[in-house]
Amino acid sequence: MVSYGAKLDKSFYMRDTLTVTEELLGKMLVHVDDEGAETVAEIMETEAYTGVEDKACHSYNGRKTGRMIVMYRDGGYAYVYSLYGHALFNAVTEAEGIPCCVLVRRCRPIDGLGLMAQRRYGKEYAKLGRTAVREMMSGPGKVCQAMGITTRHNSLNLTGGKLFIAEPLLQQRFQVGQGKRINLGKVGEAANYPYRYFIKKNVQ
Repeated sequence: MVSYGAKLDKSFYMRDTLTVTEELLGKMLVHVDDEGAETVAEIMETEAYTGVEDKACHSYNGRKTGRMIVMYRDGGYAYVYSLYGHALFNAVTEAEGIPCCVLVRRCRPIDGLGLMAQRRYGKEYAKLGRTAVREMMSGPGKVCQAMGITTRHNSLNLTGGKLFIAEPLLQQRFQVGQGKRINLGKVGEAANYPYRYFIKKNVQ
């Protein structure tokens, strides 16, 4: 049973990064692994990284090395890097040469729950306690582990069929919260930028 709607096209990502960061909330992150197994999660929290003038961004001051070269491409590609042994998934935004991206920080599991539980905990989903269910995708590394996203997905086209973001089947109204980004280290005033967006609560 399909649990998402139309796939986001390239034009969605080719816009202002802060706009994309907020509008990714409530969208569905989808991964189809090499065996054809599909996992789907609702995006609940995101962070914007706004390019060469943003000290917290990997492309700060025009840096252009290694895996982050994909950030200089036009919007609609995956930027996946490793931090402390955990993969982190980002969507590249804006026009070619403007190296910005959106980090997916937190999700809510929607489909493929059994596979997610095995990847995260090595257990059946039905045997998980409330805390394990709640914490399954509560951080960016946990999102990638549950979804089976690794650094080999870096530079993948997000309009393809393996890793993409789609509209939800049913549009829901929700309140959006905004605050400082998390766990940035020594980045000066950039630590105070209100570039983190999250779903606060659904509105009836």
